[in-house]
Amino acid sequence: MANVNIKNLRKSYDGKQDVLASINLDVNDGEFCVLVGPSGCGKSTLLRLLCGLEDITDGQIAIGDQVVNHLPPAERGIAMVFQSYALYPHMTVYKNMAFGLKVAGSDKNTIDQQIHHAAGILKIDHLLDRLPRELSGGQRQRVAIGRAIVRKPRLFLFDEPLSNLDAALRVQTRLEIAKLHRQLAATIVYVTHDQVEAMTLGDKIVVMNDGQIQQSGTPLELYQQPENLFVATFIGSPKMNLMQGLVTSIEADYLKIQLEGGQEVGADVCTTEVNGVMRIGDPVTLGVRAEHILENNSGSETFSGRVNVVEHLGEANFIYATLQNGQDIVVRGDGNNTVLIGENITLSAASNAFHVFDANGNALRRIKPGNMISSKLGLTQNRPNGDVPS
Repeated sequence: MANVNIKNLRKSYDGKQDVLASINLDVNDGEFCVLVGPSGCGKSTLLRLLCGLEDITDGQIAIGDQVVNHLPPAERGIAMVFQSYALYPHMTVYKNMAFGLKVAGSDKNTIDQQIHHAAGILKIDHLLDRLPRELSGGQRQRVAIGRAIVRKPRLFLFDEPLSNLDAALRVQTRLEIAKLHRQLAATIVYVTHDQVEAMTLGDKIVVMNDGQIQQSGTPLELYQQPENLFVATFIGSPKMNLMQGLVTSIEADYLKIQLEGGQEVGADVCTTEVNGVMRIGDPVTLGVRAEHILENNSGSETFSGRVNVVEHLGEANFIYATLQNGQDIVVRGDGNNTVLIGENITLSAASNAFHVFDANGNALRRIKPGNMISSKLGLTQNRPNGDVPS
């Protein structure tokens, strides 16, 4: 296997508008790196540049210690798994997996050994004599993955391989890919638009938008410390709740924020980094995730609202409510609690559960999150003296 190093990569089709701009990315040897973002963000284009299906406009791509800018795909030591399987319909599973090795000039014994080894790993050894039309979608995808494995590439590239599968098969195949990565200790670059796939598969997630990398890091880093509003709302399901407000007080590692409607709340942020940047009266966006809000029906007036819709998931429910100031909010509640549409509800959250974003959408660095579920009524501030802002 090998590491991947991308420096100042740029791609433009018309010489004017950059599809990719200033892409800098390192993928370590054996790392599972997921490129994620909305349609049109440039993630599939980056994958095609990596494998040599398109020429770069500027910058450098290195696989291992070798710069591959001008190498054809066959000489890059990569194997790609496509969204559409791309199996030859007239060939058996065995012949589909053998095709690339035959073209490369491998001898018959080597081909046979590698095919049976890969088929055993993927549990498709009993399917080697079947044609693609005799296979399920999940089985076809495993054949496509097996065809990549037999080549023993330096780098695996996956282009949305699960998007053609139904929900149950998608979960099953996702688990199989995760197990495969551990077995092979393979370097993988994986493209998806599904942030759940990204969170569950990736050692490193690269969030892209408009041809640029918004943030890269481990799944928990992106979830707990998003660097901007785009990452905050893209990572996490349901998306983060956002509320507009103004800064009313700046204290040591603590901001007071007045929300629309007059509600004042507190948030733990590193104010040593805010000094000189954030001022009293500045507009901010306050974010809080659905699972970090406590459903509390004991009469607190902190966040009061009315329930509009309840989605029952069994172990949990999603409560869609409108606060008194007209703000819509989503709460992940206990599935054992009965919540009725139209009833009044009171909510609370710990001050270290909040994310704060400045007027440009950039995040203020948070104090390390601790227990984000409040045990007090109302809005717990978690301050040293135990004060709760009025």
